Amino acid sequence: QVQLVESGGGSVQTGGSLRLSCAASGYTVGYCMGWFRQAPGKEREGVASIGAGTGSTNYATSVKGRFTISQDKAKNTVYLQMNSLKPEDTAMYYCAAKVGCGGFFVTANVRSWGQGTQVTVSS
Repeated sequence: QVQLVESGGGSVQTGGSLRLSCAASGYTVGYCMGWFRQAPGKEREGVASIGAGTGSTNYATSVKGRFTISQDKAKNTVYLQMNSLKPEDTAMYYCAAKVGCGGFFVTANVRSWGQGTQVTVSS
C-alpha cells in the first residue's frame, strides 16, 4: 500500500499562494495521485488528480485555472500549487492515491490517504 506524507499547508490572505507537497512511498506507474479537501461541516471533495504514468490531470470546477497539480517522478512527490486563494478554499487538504484515475474523485475509491495538512485563507 502506498504511504503518503503531506506538507506545505499554512495561513495566507485572500489572493495569496501556497504549494502543497505529497511524498509517496511504494509509488507505482499505474497509480493515480491527487488531492482532496474537507472543510468543517462539509464532505470531503476531490480537488485535483494526476496519472502517475500518463501525467494526465483533472480538476474540480471550483479550482480550475487557480490550482495546478504536478509531479516529480524522481522524488515520488506530487505537488499542488494553489494561486488566487479564496476564503472558501479553507480546508484540511489530503493527499490520496488509487490504482488508475477512473473515479478518482469518489472518496470511497481511494485506497491510500495522507494525514492531512491545513490550509487557511483569511479575507
